Amino acid sequence: MTVFYFTGTGNSLAVAKRIGGTLVSIPQVISSADLHYKDDVIGVVFPVYWATAPDMVLDFLARAKFECDYSFIISTSGGTNGASMLIAKRVLKQSGHRFNYMDDALTIDNSMSMASIEVQLARKQDSKFAPKLEEIASNIAQRRQNTEKKPGAALGAFSFVVSKIPNYENVPKKFYIDDKCNGCKTCTKVCPAGNIQVSDSVSFGKDCTGCLACLHLCPENAMHRKGECSAARWRHPDVSLNEIIAANNRR
Repeated sequence: MTVFYFTGTGNSLAVAKRIGGTLVSIPQVISSADLHYKDDVIGVVFPVYWATAPDMVLDFLARAKFECDYSFIISTSGGTNGASMLIAKRVLKQSGHRFNYMDDALTIDNSMSMASIEVQLARKQDSKFAPKLEEIASNIAQRRQNTEKKPGAALGAFSFVVSKIPNYENVPKKFYIDDKCNGCKTCTKVCPAGNIQVSDSVSFGKDCTGCLACLHLCPENAMHRKGECSAARWRHPDVSLNEIIAANNRR
């Protein structure tokens, strides 16, 4: 079994690790000319950003060719997966592939503009993560079929609208760095898009995926987002910083 994943703060990697198999980071293969993969089971795990999958994941799904007997796609989100599955299915239809199983897992919302990390942890929102993850892993092990993950009509329509908004090019304009920054360059290593440079200061390009790994994983908590609603930062407890660096560092 081969499981492809995209992760910013570890949520989707935690899912991929629990499912098992050979884990492959999408950022590490996205620049490959040959995205043809063959295995008995192939899966894709991704987070939901702004009601859809990250652009890099959609690009991967559009270009990849899978040869397998069974395939699955799993999303992780802090509340709803929006239209992510419908959009993913549309992309996959164009590439000629159909997944056998689709599902989503609730975890901590790391958006910083929508939900407080402290409040979520106090409410133990992530307590639903473990049993759902076990259910997903069991369903995949048993080769269950489920391709009807659809949002309600209103949510689906809203999600499609917001997913059309130009993605994350302007996100870094909302970031600022305080004087705790020591130039350690962790932010450059956890950025899956290779979008951050550190010299005398921290600078951002125009390829931001909106994963917020740089903000959450800064060892000095020196990076902030304007209007952030939480002083806390999030990394999934089952995923180490080194694992995220290995997954995302493309330099």
